[in-house]
Amino acid sequence: MNAQATISGDYQLNWRKLQQVGLNAYEARSYLVLMGHPRFKALELAARAHVPRQKIYEVLDSLVEKGFAQVIQEKTKLFSAVDPNLAIPGYLARRTKALESELKEQARMATGLIQDLRAAYLSGQDGRGTLDFLSLVNDPTQTAIHYRRMLNTVEDNYVEFSRPPFAVDPLDEMLVKEAAGRGVRSRLLIEAGDIDDEHRARLGEYREAGVDIRFHDRLPLKLALFDGKCGLVALLDPVCTRPSWTAVVFEHDGFAEAMSGLFETYWNRARGELEAAS
Repeated sequence: MNAQATISGDYQLNWRKLQQVGLNAYEARSYLVLMGHPRFKALELAARAHVPRQKIYEVLDSLVEKGFAQVIQEKTKLFSAVDPNLAIPGYLARRTKALESELKEQARMATGLIQDLRAAYLSGQDGRGTLDFLSLVNDPTQTAIHYRRMLNTVEDNYVEFSRPPFAVDPLDEMLVKEAAGRGVRSRLLIEAGDIDDEHRARLGEYREAGVDIRFHDRLPLKLALFDGKCGLVALLDPVCTRPSWTAVVFEHDGFAEAMSGLFETYWNRARGELEAAS
């Protein structure tokens, strides 16, 4: 491979990477050309970067706004590239700040929207909520919302079968320790397996917080029960090649009683130390 081919290959790679960062195709091409010379007139740049003449000022204005180019005021307006060591981190920082601001505004608006839509939803369901009996949840994010809501409101008793993959790893969830801290009897039955050093350290932290932890070689499903009346069961999809869980969210005394009996059976067979169960 000759040097020209290498340069061409690097150019194409960097052109694509700049687009992944956030520049469009014209902007990425113009910035790469700008870096090869101290300064350019707009129309000179258009010719070298293969940008339509009628588009080049729009492209340059955008590059200046994003922090990738700067204007040098002389007799004729000239443009030069900003050092990528400054341009890229600065652009990403501004973009992050803008996205965070947008997400905060969306969250603020969503609060009222949820209340309005939920009233309409309950009206359409004849007053029945999603936890009046059973509901199926396939999305891990929605499963996590149900789990955290119940964990946040549990009053007396919380038990869980914990095995991967996780929508929420209980050893990463502060609400578990907070529940134990406010007097909720909290028990975690963890499927024995490879646990990294960070999670091993957390076992001691959780026990000190009042969470009772045991281990079992194999757990049949994922289960979390709250106050013996509601919870969720997650079943592994036997068809998918990638591990995928479908959660059954419930509020049903009989079902909760049956699941509580299942938990106690496995809990009584479990070991108190990870090494003993491995």
